[in-house]
Amino acid sequence: QCILNYVGGAYIYIRREYAVRIKIINSSWKTANNKAQDYMEEEEAAGEEGEGEEGEEGEEGAGNVKEDNMGNMKQGAGGEQRASGEAEGKSGAMKVPQSFNEMFMFNGAVMGFGSSLWMNMILDQFDDMVMNVANSYRLQEECDVLALCLAKYKGEINLGEFKAVMLASMRSLVPKDWDTDHEVAWTWLWENVERMLQNLMGKPKVQEKALERLIMSLTEDAVNYLRREVYKRFFALAPAGQDYFKQSTTRLYWIADKIVEMTIEIYRDPKKMVEDISALGLRHVGYAIPTEFFAPFVSGAVEVVRGMTTDDMAEDAFRWSLTLISKILVRTIMEGSTIVMKAINTNSEKSLQKAIAVAPRGKRSLELLNITVGTQSISPLYWAIESGSLNTANAMLKDLLTIRADRDNYYYGFDDLFTRHPDVVYRLLQDGEVLVPTLLDGLIWRSRTAVAGMRRVNYYVKHVIVDSEGKFNKCLEWLVEAKDPKVICHPVVVLFSDLIWGRLARGYFILGRCWFFLTLVVFIMSQSVLPNLSTGDAETDAERISIFACRCFIYLGSLLILIRGQGIELYKDYKVRGFNRIGGFPVPKYLHDAKESATLCLVITLLLMVTQEPLFHCAGNMYGDFAGSGLFTQHCPEGEGHKDVYSTASSIAMLLYWFLIIDLSILSTRISAFVLVCFRVIAELLLFLGALGFLVVSFATSISALSHVSDGFKGIPKSMLSLFEIALGMYPTSQFTQISKIPILVTAVSVFVILSLIFLLNLLVAQLNGAYQAVFDDMVGYARLNRGKIACETIPMVSQKRWDWFVESLRLEERLEFNEGDIGVAGGLQVMEPANANPTTADAIRRYGGSTSPAMQWPEEEGAGLDDENRFDRLEKLIVRATKNIGSGGSSKKGSSGTGQSSSQSGSKSGSEGGGDEEASE
Repeated sequence: QCILNYVGGAYIYIRREYAVRIKIINSSWKTANNKAQDYMEEEEAAGEEGEGEEGEEGEEGAGNVKEDNMGNMKQGAGGEQRASGEAEGKSGAMKVPQSFNEMFMFNGAVMGFGSSLWMNMILDQFDDMVMNVANSYRLQEECDVLALCLAKYKGEINLGEFKAVMLASMRSLVPKDWDTDHEVAWTWLWENVERMLQNLMGKPKVQEKALERLIMSLTEDAVNYLRREVYKRFFALAPAGQDYFKQSTTRLYWIADKIVEMTIEIYRDPKKMVEDISALGLRHVGYAIPTEFFAPFVSGAVEVVRGMTTDDMAEDAFRWSLTLISKILVRTIMEGSTIVMKAINTNSEKSLQKAIAVAPRGKRSLELLNITVGTQSISPLYWAIESGSLNTANAMLKDLLTIRADRDNYYYGFDDLFTRHPDVVYRLLQDGEVLVPTLLDGLIWRSRTAVAGMRRVNYYVKHVIVDSEGKFNKCLEWLVEAKDPKVICHPVVVLFSDLIWGRLARGYFILGRCWFFLTLVVFIMSQSVLPNLSTGDAETDAERISIFACRCFIYLGSLLILIRGQGIELYKDYKVRGFNRIGGFPVPKYLHDAKESATLCLVITLLLMVTQEPLFHCAGNMYGDFAGSGLFTQHCPEGEGHKDVYSTASSIAMLLYWFLIIDLSILSTRISAFVLVCFRVIAELLLFLGALGFLVVSFATSISALSHVSDGFKGIPKSMLSLFEIALGMYPTSQFTQISKIPILVTAVSVFVILSLIFLLNLLVAQLNGAYQAVFDDMVGYARLNRGKIACETIPMVSQKRWDWFVESLRLEERLEFNEGDIGVAGGLQVMEPANANPTTADAIRRYGGSTSPAMQWPEEEGAGLDDENRFDRLEKLIVRATKNIGSGGSSKKGSSGTGQSSSQSGSKSGSEGGGDEEASE
């Protein structure tokens, strides 16, 4: 009893004394960093439910202040520079320190410690130390990491100097409340920290060298032994670990190598390794690895190393660093293992709904989007997508994009979603394309009421048009690259892509194509119109001058621009090594686009025309002795020899010009869809022509082997020409009379006609019909994909002023009405659609009564849990409960039979009946 009294008294004394010190440290630290309001709100939150909303605002505001004041010392989880750093850069004048870090730097300079850079290392981690003063394990961990950082400092370290500056800074920041209790509390804190650091001073350097010698001395056989024995010892200590290490042996060996590498790297670069280990720990949260396995793994690894070396210092270095790594991992996993992450591991929508139901309404979306531990963060949504838990990810998107409301506020997670993940559309298209419709559907709100046959529809498209910097969002580009004709026709995508096209891209596209269209007109004039105005060689000087001017315009105004464009595209592919080998030759990737390939062919054809241009060949002999001589003549002897090649190249160039002008069809979605369908079914036509060519060649060679006197089928070339004319219906009728006199020739030609004109032609019709049916449903989608691609290529040419005007005209910052007088959330566009277009009878907004505090949870929805699955679950539980009750009733009756024989018989009978009922129930 005496011992218990002493122990109890010690507990009471420690609780009384140290609890007061911890409370003083926390309150004064919050005051020093402008976080007093946050501290007061936390103290009052438990007792005052009605003030929850105020508490949330205070907490968020305090968090922002903390980040702002600590901005120029370290970065937060997002890695963004805080406001104080920006403000300090803008103002060159001296300002009054507002946070502990600023006051510490000021006092350090005043007290003559400005050159003691090691103080900055402690200052970087001092906030974590103070905030975890009540957690001795975490405080020891922070001191261990700090000792590793201080070991990298080359110079003298006097920890007492930091204490002096720290106390002076705290006195300056907490002048009203500072007293002897504060002095004692902060001195006690620093003495504990200093004691932990002094125990480690000088050790990391020695341990690093010893561990490095050990690792460098390991042979290949020793490394393999280490790999094998680590897992052998671990599985012996924790047999259940075999259920989690299911990878191949090579993968396990790779993990073991990484662990050994981490033990030495944490000595070399502790700050970076702590961040990497924290990120690794957050990934282990998603893997659902029990933290109980870390201790036996460390023990097993240390035992193996102990048996491989006689250097006690190397063994101690390995044990200490691996223990520190495991501490960080365990802490990260424990802090990051939220109920949402556990629900993701089950891939159950119902589990996720139960997990998120306990979250405060003001932070519900953040629970699904961000888990932060130290400077590292992980997104539960992204983890669900990466791990293949698509059911959970789908439920998370639905929950985020559901509009909820109380009397004071609307809660809609689309702002939080796109702020946390600006690339969410890209990630879904890459890793979870089935979730894209869920995301896009969540951006639409439709009213259940219609007025005059029209219904309000809000499309929240702000974050798919404008990025966080106010520039053009890449969402449309990602959708185009996905090449999904279904997604591109979603109402949300149709709305914002048509806005971008109609108000911005279309005008710039037309202006850009006007020059190309002008060159086509000039080319037609120079090649097809002006040379045919006069018959023979009687050309007027005006006609010759016009032809010369038009052709110079084509060569200088079109060819040079096309060469420049091809050079730019080639340089881009060369810069990123964007080449594919076809037949052993490197081909730039940009030529995979039919338009770019046609442009290259046009450039080559125009270059050939320049080399064969009769006007240039006749430039030195324009007034010679030949018919048609004169200014800019083309009929000189030197030019006549090049006309055939020139005219052929000109004809090809004309077709290429017309082919490239086809992209103007995107001005009309219907015409563009028709053009795309034509291109998509052309493959069937090529197959038909290939089959027809095969028949022509085979029958031509066969007929040439026959003995006959028909001139039209004499030899393979003539036979091929005649058969081709028959297939096209161009064979002269008079020639059939001569063929009919030769029975064997008639038979061969008849078989050819049956196969080519009857079989192949009808097969072509069937193939075209099938191909058209296959692309008919998606042809509008493909047309919109083509338009979207051109819009994305055109947007960079839009000026910043024009873009700003476009964004302002959308008025995305104005809050939209849900119904008359009901002002909702901003970030969207409101349109009116026919009431019968998308009829809906349910209110898309979930409205709740009761408290309006953001700190409160959402009430349980009426009818929640009444789905078929839950009903069967409840029925199953009811049956099991009834079965247990019947069985327990029979056992009790059977147990009461010891008072007499009749009671025993009755109890036995009842028991048997109960057992029979139990078996029947089972």
